[in-house]
Amino acid sequence: MKALSIRQLKKTYASGLTAVKGIDLEVEEGDFFALLGPNGAGKSTTIGIISSLINASSGEIKIFGADLQRETQLAKSYIGLVPQEINFNQFETVFNIVMNQAGYYGMPKKEALKQTEYCLRLMQLWDKKDTVSRRLSGGMKRRVMIARAMVHKPRLLILDEPTAGVDIEIRRSMWETLEEVNKQGTTIILTTHYLEEAETLCRNIAIINQGEIVENTDMQSLLARLDEAHYICDTKEVLQTVPVISGYKIERDNDYQFSVSVSKSDGLNALFKGLSEVGIEVLSLKNKSNRLEQLFLDLINQ
Repeated sequence: MKALSIRQLKKTYASGLTAVKGIDLEVEEGDFFALLGPNGAGKSTTIGIISSLINASSGEIKIFGADLQRETQLAKSYIGLVPQEINFNQFETVFNIVMNQAGYYGMPKKEALKQTEYCLRLMQLWDKKDTVSRRLSGGMKRRVMIARAMVHKPRLLILDEPTAGVDIEIRRSMWETLEEVNKQGTTIILTTHYLEEAETLCRNIAIINQGEIVENTDMQSLLARLDEAHYICDTKEVLQTVPVISGYKIERDNDYQFSVSVSKSDGLNALFKGLSEVGIEVLSLKNKSNRLEQLFLDLINQ
């Protein structure tokens, strides 16, 4: 069964703006799926329609086989949504925010207590359960929102930029938790502007631009299409001149650093051999830009 099936989804606002232009999309059960697009591309509208916050102009959406229009309550019961904005009562305690959400879904009190504790422990918030939420850091508030979205055991978890504004250490910790949630069987749809996040977590990806799906494939196949990689090299000695090595585009960044573009066919071996021949010793090498970011920009600028 498909976790999500979208057929010819369209949304035209009263202003006349058509935000979604007849998209088709499927997400397999158990997948970790990325839905990416620039601002104004239509991804937030699509997420809003899936979660019943926005009415579609036309089209069909099924969530685990339940038609969103005809079986609204059943379809919605399968979904847990983490929106972009913090939208809980910040004068409530962490425990009550999550516990009350369980109550909204009619969960018996005994089960709700158990599930609330499970979700808070999973998100590393149990020691903060009695804390008024406005006293939490931004990263912890994001964790509360994920715990709240998971408390009713949704089969499909939709994360709309869940790590926005969160520092890299907390973000990576959240990645590990989300990977564990996915391994336990929950299907996850992720929207994010951190493209390294999508590359790290997601197995399949759709890119939406100007209301249309411009790419829908698995992550490995998409990245395999990247013809060129870009690296930053740190050197042991001061770069007196820009090294010239046949087949490689090299630019000097500063006294101890240069950037190099490497085609898939050339690889790095000839580069290092050439650098050695001109007396340049490289201490470290790292990616200059995220691989997915390069492809993403190419696709939306076509």
